[in-house]
Amino acid sequence: MRLFPLISLALLAACSSGNAEQARSASSTVQPPIETMKRVVQQLSSDAFEGRAPGTEGEKKTLDLLVAEFSKLGLKPGNKGSWFQDVPMVEITAKDVTPLTFAGGKTPVSATYGAQMVVGTYRTNGGRSVVKNSPVVFVGYGINAPEKGWNDYAGLDVRGKTVVILVNDPDYETPGLTGTFNGRAMTYYGRWTYKFEEAARQGAAAALIVHDTVPAAYGWNVVQSSWTGAQQVAEGSPGNKDQSTAIGWISNDTAKTLMASAGQDLATLSAAAKKPGFKAVDLGLKASVAFDNQTRKHLSKNVVALLSGTTQKDEFVLYTAHWDHLGRCEKAPDGDDICNGAIDNATGTAALVALAEANVKAGPTPRSQLFIALTAEESGLLGAQYYAANPVVPLRQTVGGVNMDALSMAGPAKNVVVIGKGKSDLDAYLNRALAAEGRVATIEPTPEKGFYYRSDHFAFARKGVPMLYFEGGDDLVTGGRAAGAAAAKDYEEHRYHGPKDEYDPAWNWDGVAGDLRLYYRVGRELAGGKDWPNWVKGDEFRSIRDRSRAGN
Repeated sequence: MRLFPLISLALLAACSSGNAEQARSASSTVQPPIETMKRVVQQLSSDAFEGRAPGTEGEKKTLDLLVAEFSKLGLKPGNKGSWFQDVPMVEITAKDVTPLTFAGGKTPVSATYGAQMVVGTYRTNGGRSVVKNSPVVFVGYGINAPEKGWNDYAGLDVRGKTVVILVNDPDYETPGLTGTFNGRAMTYYGRWTYKFEEAARQGAAAALIVHDTVPAAYGWNVVQSSWTGAQQVAEGSPGNKDQSTAIGWISNDTAKTLMASAGQDLATLSAAAKKPGFKAVDLGLKASVAFDNQTRKHLSKNVVALLSGTTQKDEFVLYTAHWDHLGRCEKAPDGDDICNGAIDNATGTAALVALAEANVKAGPTPRSQLFIALTAEESGLLGAQYYAANPVVPLRQTVGGVNMDALSMAGPAKNVVVIGKGKSDLDAYLNRALAAEGRVATIEPTPEKGFYYRSDHFAFARKGVPMLYFEGGDDLVTGGRAAGAAAAKDYEEHRYHGPKDEYDPAWNWDGVAGDLRLYYRVGRELAGGKDWPNWVKGDEFRSIRDRSRAGN
């Protein structure tokens, strides 16, 4: 397939809105600023930024860089004269973690921290977390969904107990997309965040998710690197005392050993848990684990940059990406312990800067545009959730936007993979942009991985704001879908959430350039128009948007 030339971004914007006057007035020399992206990605992912963990020197360097870049472009501080929105957080580091032990079965079971289990807490009052001789209950998928007639906790009192939970939804192996939990497509009930939330609501002392690579969508190495070291938590109630004492993961082999000690079989229990009416199983075991919690309260920051509109200044289009990564993490075999996060998500953060540059060069739009670099996505979308709950501009005045996370370096593709395709009117905006590029939109090939719930757009969607999120295509111009699948597998297995997600001077930026043009076109059309995109009829977020727009 012949690649389309790098035509003027300003012209693309004008054509997408059908406004010939805008095309004539916009600069014909504006090109996708890939050199800007390269420079910013290389800076953000350098060892000097130490993996950009919130609350570290890496955060300070990241904020300084972004403010310098936005200031140089002539953007203005977007939060009442400030570049920043403070996000209250607590950093918790588990120290002196004992083995996780299970007694009372055929044989004692002991799991070591890191290699076989990870554990921590959302409680923010510090001190030592102790779970001692806690009765262990297998609760299947740990879901309580009244609207679906499903309750894995039915008839249970798990206060003071340890619940063992399967990852994903009961029907994730279903070939199609229909079923109690949307078949193969993960729902929020399948996310680890929900499972810990529900376990806490049920009063569980400890909650342990059984890792399995396919339904989790990543290997144990990702769990190990992501859940050891400092963790970021948003404080709700004082001390988060309504949370479980301990939360974490156990490896699949550990879970098998645990079940065998209880006279059970993990595969048999997992199969039973997929069926309606499943009843939780008391394993007859007692769990114990303890660890110290080193806590530090701090204010992390979202960065908010404003490009004011001309005639509809009080209507806002959003561009979002998370600036954070994991900081220092589990060492690679060569001793490298910095998770640089070059792809995830220095690329998306750099795209914010590049898109701001393109929009400045093309000239202001009728609507205002906000470029928001969000904190603590890796900790559970904390920065996005805080912004959505405390928006710097009212959500009823927020038109919609695009979210950028982990842009693909696999090369140019014939398609893009839309996360949540068919949910909102923004699909039409993307389709118009794709048509001009000779590309197409396709649905997720792996909806069971739950990507819709794993990036910042979800926090805005829950508040009713339509946000477009797509990934680089998996049908590559060179090599097709086989090459796309191989590239994704290589990244997931060797770099994702690990120290080798580093800047590579040999990257092929042609695919990123094409995707950047799409983001620009969609955002520019939103910012230049008068329509208010909504969720499609029947979507879970439609009524929220309608109430928001009505000022309720």
